[in-house]
Amino acid sequence: MRHVFVFDPKAFFNQQWKIDNIVDIIGQFFRTQEKAAFSIQYSKYRRNALGIICDEIEKSESGEVIRIYAIGGEEILYDCVNGSAHFPGTQLAFVPYGETGNFLKIFNEDKIEVFQDIPSLIKAETLPTDIIKCGYNYALNSCFIGMNTSALKSLKDLKLRLNERSYRFMSGIFSFFNNIFSAFDRQSAGRNFKITVDGADYSGNYSLVHVANSPYIYGRKSGAAAVPDDGILNVVLIKASNPINTLFSVSRYFNGKLPKNCVLVQGKIINIHSDNPMWIQLDNEYIQDSDVNLSVVHHAAQITAAEGFSYSLIKGGLIHGR
Repeated sequence: MRHVFVFDPKAFFNQQWKIDNIVDIIGQFFRTQEKAAFSIQYSKYRRNALGIICDEIEKSESGEVIRIYAIGGEEILYDCVNGSAHFPGTQLAFVPYGETGNFLKIFNEDKIEVFQDIPSLIKAETLPTDIIKCGYNYALNSCFIGMNTSALKSLKDLKLRLNERSYRFMSGIFSFFNNIFSAFDRQSAGRNFKITVDGADYSGNYSLVHVANSPYIYGRKSGAAAVPDDGILNVVLIKASNPINTLFSVSRYFNGKLPKNCVLVQGKIINIHSDNPMWIQLDNEYIQDSDVNLSVVHHAAQITAAEGFSYSLIKGGLIHGR
């Protein structure tokens, strides 16, 4: 097996000493191994990891399993998901630093640090995991279209100009006021969507559309009781309402509960259309389009799980019709 460690230096907010410590740990582990088949790479720009993964696969022996370690935040995980999705036989481990690792919270939201134990991850088993296909892109966690998606894109851009402490402080203030302003914006909180789920029509005015492969988003447990290995996606549609009800519904949803004015269905193929371009959040990637076509790819990823964690700990939720 070949082990490929891909760092995203931006996720460490210029704290090079943290990267150096991790590199030392990797080196110390493989110095004790008879066959040290590993490499350490650095992603210098968005999507750079795709080329890195492709190069590593070309260097590998025929039939050799490659385990890719995405070391950083949600951005490097997204890139590594997309890089590994095109190559059967690859495995993926997420070593979380920087932004919250939404997907890893499935296993135990209070023990994400166990995924920073690289020697344990090297020895860990993998779990067959579904991913979301969106055009030429893949997502591990979810596709989100909401009343504050465009503002969150601006917040992500702001991250590049701030240090870690300033970013965390500003993001909290920004999110609070943005939710209030967005709730009073009819174009943002009451957009008309044409939506089909496995051919069934769910078109209407919604303030939030969430297609989930796992239950966590923005570091919090949502009301979507999604399981990432069942071959199906959970689709949550929160209906447009007056600003106060909208704020209450969205707050309830991001506290792990379903508001009364929502639709929750399951499906494998989801098509979403808006007459005006919409910001679409695909994990931590933002794209703007009038159409988004999603499908689940069953067990397309092999995700490394620390300490023997499994998806069996997730309890399924009740699925409601329209």
